[in-house]
Amino acid sequence: MSQTDRRTLSVQLLPMSVPNPPPVGGAAPSLATWGALANTETSMLPSLCLCPGEVGELLVRLVHQGDRPLRYSLQINGSIPPSWYRFYTEGLELQPNQAAEAVVRFQPEANFFEARQVLQPDQTLTLDYQAELRVQALAAADSSLESFTASDDPSELLASKPFYLFLRPRSLYPEFLPAVYQEVDFIGRLLKVFEQSFEPAVNTWQTLWAYLDPLTAPESLLPFLAQWVGWQNEVTWSVEQQRSLIRRAMEIYRWRGTKRGLQLYLHLYTGLPQHDPTRSPEQQPIQIVSSIQNGLVLGKSDFGPNAILGGGRPFHFNVTLRPNQGQFLDELLVRSIIDQEKPAVCTYDLAIAPIEDLVHV
Repeated sequence: MSQTDRRTLSVQLLPMSVPNPPPVGGAAPSLATWGALANTETSMLPSLCLCPGEVGELLVRLVHQGDRPLRYSLQINGSIPPSWYRFYTEGLELQPNQAAEAVVRFQPEANFFEARQVLQPDQTLTLDYQAELRVQALAAADSSLESFTASDDPSELLASKPFYLFLRPRSLYPEFLPAVYQEVDFIGRLLKVFEQSFEPAVNTWQTLWAYLDPLTAPESLLPFLAQWVGWQNEVTWSVEQQRSLIRRAMEIYRWRGTKRGLQLYLHLYTGLPQHDPTRSPEQQPIQIVSSIQNGLVLGKSDFGPNAILGGGRPFHFNVTLRPNQGQFLDELLVRSIIDQEKPAVCTYDLAIAPIEDLVHV
């Protein structure tokens, strides 16, 4: 690659966000840090300010004014972690007198500040990153052979452009101040103390509904919510089952002692549907059928071969559970649920018949 071709390639960096002044850590690095790389057209280098977890983009505009096709690759040289950015290009070749654009998308890790260990007194956390966008030469196009041949130096540097990346925590309170006060570093750090003290309480108040809903509340808050509705929070239940049972505790209380209430309770524990339209009534996942045997009742019973002279179960029902293949159901826990929900005068029989057993019947 000749010197003429290299000089005809120009690079321009455009941050796709409003640049913010770096109030932490003092001023940005001086241009002298870059040495020969600080040969820029302006004294103000492109800069991008991001918060952890947010996405920022740097637009790269390339203009090639040479007389032959040029293949290139983009690289970033500096202290920015490689896992923070990715390149998005339209291609790797520029035709003569052609312009192309590429995007460098930055996204620092969301737990940047939380994941760092405790810093020692002589340690500092890097928040200002200096980097350089480099355009490297790749193989040149050979139109006669319709293939790519290596250039004189495939690792040749065609162009470069330094820039800055500033990582800052999200700060809300300085935005309520006039612009002249937002530029004062002391005021920003002072307001950050109050923000860190008050903002967690404000966020909790704004999302208080999520703390009161068993489906979204923290796991440590479930015993408190269970006490609200008078629910016996058993340790044998999984966290997902506890959330569902606490949320629908009042509905279970309302239908206690009925077939509907028992079916709902078993549905919340087993996860089986209360009604499966693809199955017949005799093969429902949760089946509760009354089986009344009154025995001998004077004035109502007929004497004959089928007459029952003693005993009988006048308030009896059968419960059949048909779990999916490989699903385990604790029979003792199921019986405790039935004993808790059924009327005291009722008796029952329990059968757990998995689907694979029904296929062989």
